[in-house]
Amino acid sequence: MTPPETPQEGSASNGTTSPAVSVCPQPALPVLKKRSEFLAAARARKQGTKAMMIQARKRRDDENVDPSVIRVGFTCSKKVGNAVARNRAKRRMREVARAILPIHGHAGWDYVLIGRKDETASRDFKTLQGDLKWALRKLHAPRK
Repeated sequence: MTPPETPQEGSASNGTTSPAVSVCPQPALPVLKKRSEFLAAARARKQGTKAMMIQARKRRDDENVDPSVIRVGFTCSKKVGNAVARNRAKRRMREVARAILPIHGHAGWDYVLIGRKDETASRDFKTLQGDLKWALRKLHAPRK
């Protein structure tokens, strides 16, 4: 089965996109994919919350990544549960990151969000957002 075609100019349709096209209100953040990127974040700053662990690192100037970009990675160990539970936790962390990181994150930083057993998937979404905001404030606070 093929999706419906985008209506042509002058047709009766009001929209400009095909009804099969998904429109996301916020663009997705660039995602960390290489193991070395995750390991570099693991050696940097960390802040735990009840719902997740956040690792953050400021990228070096010599890395070939746009310095105005915020990158993010997501992971859950098998301790979180089976594949369904891990995927649910990562979906929730992706949505929280999409909502919070463009506002409260710093350009030129990489963030890794690590899910926690029984907490990430079951925690209230507003509370999950608050946890990430709190952790970002702590991570970016001046060091003592």
